[in-house]
Amino acid sequence: MHVFVTGATGLIGRAVCSGLLGRGHLVTALSRSPDAHERLPKGTRAVAGDPAAPGAWQDELARCDACVNLAGEPLADRRWTGARKRVIRASRVESTRNVADVVRERGPAVLVSASAVGFYGSRGDEVLDEASAAGEGFLAEVCQAWEAAAQPAAARARLVLLRTGLVLSPDGGSLPKLVRPFKAFAGGPLGDGAFFQPWIHIADEVGIVLHALEDERARGPMNATAPEPVRNRELARAIGKVLRRPSVLPAPALAIRLAVGEIAGVVLSSQRAVPRKALDLGYRFRFPELEAALRDLLR
Repeated sequence: MHVFVTGATGLIGRAVCSGLLGRGHLVTALSRSPDAHERLPKGTRAVAGDPAAPGAWQDELARCDACVNLAGEPLADRRWTGARKRVIRASRVESTRNVADVVRERGPAVLVSASAVGFYGSRGDEVLDEASAAGEGFLAEVCQAWEAAAQPAAARARLVLLRTGLVLSPDGGSLPKLVRPFKAFAGGPLGDGAFFQPWIHIADEVGIVLHALEDERARGPMNATAPEPVRNRELARAIGKVLRRPSVLPAPALAIRLAVGEIAGVVLSSQRAVPRKALDLGYRFRFPELEAALRDLLR
């Protein structure tokens, strides 16, 4: 297949491009960065453009067989002001709408479009699969609008909505930030550590994207999370064990809220999400267990 990828220079995007090329697919990557070709895997064809604005890139998309839509501003790189929240929402919704407008009329026969487990809101110990209802809060509202923007593509193409959890990778994202206090012998759970965190190894994130592209049965929402979500205190304990560091110093919830503001509501939210659809479709996780995943990532 010839696959068009938006958000290709992000953490997941770069890994997806590598995975596609390794599988023998052709890859065209859309990026706003003038130096995108330097940050993309060798063999990727880079196209300049802003997915949040219609442009010539849409003709490039129309010439492809499939699309992986990962565009969106980072969620947790700065405090959420009113302006920042508008950027977070627009970068996802407008980009997805522009992609879906093309796919609805021509080109790709399959669209794998990003979403997040934030769709479910904070739900305590409730087990959440793809049939679970949407939750409440800013991120849940963004995810609902994000997924709705992709829906027009389903009139003509196969649409998969990838609800991703906490992606663990040594190359960026949350893991290096989680590990930092442990390396300083100051690691531990966040708050009481009782909330569930649906995590996934970067290799399985890519694996599920590829499975969604290639399996004609894959349609609609699909949770991209490991089979066993863990409580935050279990995540802290596993990091400490792998790094051979203590994991007993909790970060008070109040301190987290003072440090990052409204983002703390996402950091401390509980989503016991499970990948029921991926498992039903026969996807085999390379790293179904947290400790083994961490040992691979932190070795």
